[in-house]
Amino acid sequence: MSVLDMAGHLIRRLHQQSTSVFGQRTQEAGFDLTPVQFAALDAIYTHPGSDQAFVAEMIGYDRATIGGVIDRLDKKGWVRRVVSEQDRRARELSLTAQGNSVRMALQPIVQDLQKEILAPLGDVDQENLIKLIRQVVMPLDTLDTTDAT
Repeated sequence: MSVLDMAGHLIRRLHQQSTSVFGQRTQEAGFDLTPVQFAALDAIYTHPGSDQAFVAEMIGYDRATIGGVIDRLDKKGWVRRVVSEQDRRARELSLTAQGNSVRMALQPIVQDLQKEILAPLGDVDQENLIKLIRQVVMPLDTLDTTDAT
């Protein structure tokens, strides 16, 4: 079996291409952030008041390192952390006005680059690929297709 027939190898290559396009397009727009940081911003926007563990779960990131991601967003002034009234050990997250402005400015760029990443495929094949990837990476009971980005 050739590596070009191995799902893991091809997924890794697609991830490299995706990350590269994301970095290029966001830097061209004057923003310095990673795909994981954008995903965290979007998850916090969608679920304000959630804690770091929930954000990690939402974006498929490990709980051990999400703290560093949130720290960087906090240092940029894009995220606010407030001690939870229900659990004093937890910090509730929300976007600052600046963080929301960044998210809103990046939203159309991120949407456009999705098509760029999958440009060799037609629209129907792009939709089918996204559906298939969701089946692989997300249990059926957690699928929310109402806000596909």
